[in-house]
Parts: sequence; structure tokens; C-alpha cells
Amino acid sequence: MKQGPNPNEKFPLEGYNKLCFLKNIVDHPQIEIGDYTYYDDHEDVNNFLKSVKYNFDFIDDKLIIGKFCSIASGVQFLLNGGNHLTSGISSFPFAIFGNGWEGAMEGKEYPVRGNIEIGNDVWIGHEAVILPGVKVGDGCIIGAQSVVSKDMEPYTIAAGNPAKTIRKRFSESEIESLLEIQWWNWPIETITANIQNLTAYNIDALKAIHNQFK
Repeated sequence: MKQGPNPNEKFPLEGYNKLCFLKNIVDHPQIEIGDYTYYDDHEDVNNFLKSVKYNFDFIDDKLIIGKFCSIASGVQFLLNGGNHLTSGISSFPFAIFGNGWEGAMEGKEYPVRGNIEIGNDVWIGHEAVILPGVKVGDGCIIGAQSVVSKDMEPYTIAAGNPAKTIRKRFSESEIESLLEIQWWNWPIETITANIQNLTAYNIDALKAIHNQFK
């Protein structure tokens, strides 16, 4: 019985090295990536690390991406290292230049908005930008070239600059059921056996499977 692709394989599509299971090419203490999340790059999948901007080790923030996410070429994640002071007269980062400007930030702190957290089964379209501290819920779809500056609730379709909710993918009761089911945490054998249900619109079928694990 087939059990799906190997999540520990870098390139799951035979003979094609522009798409990878991301966790197998990223080794960085500030980046966490779940199984089967893939990244597709027009040139080189190693460009992904270049797409995570301002991930300085002196700032304790992370990029956290769940399982079964689809990340298109050109997506960028901006961590907190790029933030400037906004509460003072000037936003200019005087202190980093030294030469008498070292003390500019004494008694002050640059704004830190927290981790970027991407849920499970999220699709992020071509050249979208995710800003610091943003949480994108499970099942979201983010349109190409969108700029996501605020949290997105689960199973939201959002697009634009700034990204705005276009609609929810399912009803509130269906979303509640899907968040309880959490199919991405099923054994891979169960996922493989139910691929047809996962690509259809039959939440009751998923509920029945989920109830077997209770």
C-alpha cells in the first residue's frame, strides 16, 4: 500500500529540482517548517533563505510554517530586524552607524511585533509579502503580490495591498469542524487513503474519519 511521498526527501517530483519539501533545505534556528510544506522557485529553491528578510539572531523572533503549505516563488517574509523606531521624531537608525551616534537608542527599543506564524494547509501566492508579527490561520489562501500586514483568520481568502478578506472559504460551522478535524495531523496512511475526500467538498466524510480517532 502506498503511503504518500517521503516528507524527508528534498525534491519529491522526480527529475524536477525547482520544487522542494522546504524543511529539508532550511537549517536555521529562527525558522520552523512542517512536513510536506513545499516551496516552488522559478530559479533555485535555495533562494528561500533570501526571501526571509531581517532574521537577525540578536532579535528573538521566528518564522513558523505549518504542514502541507504551498509557497510560491518570490514570497517574502519580513521579520522584526527591519523595523525602525516610530515613536520618536525621526525613524532614522542613527545608532547602527556609530561615530558619535552609538547612544541614540539608549533607553529605547525598536518595535518588535512577534513571530510570523503560518498555519497548516496555507497557500501563499506569487510574490506575496508577509509582515512581522502576522499570523495566517489554517487553510488560508493569500493572493499573488498581496501584502499581509494583519492576522488572517482560518480559511480566509485574502488579497491586495494591504491584504483584505475577500471571503471565507467555508461557513463558520464548517470551519469550526475543520479546525477540530485537523486532517494534517492524521497518520500519513489515513491521509493517503482519503486523498479523494480531501480534494472534494465533503466535510461530513472527514468528520467520520476523525471520529475514528476519538
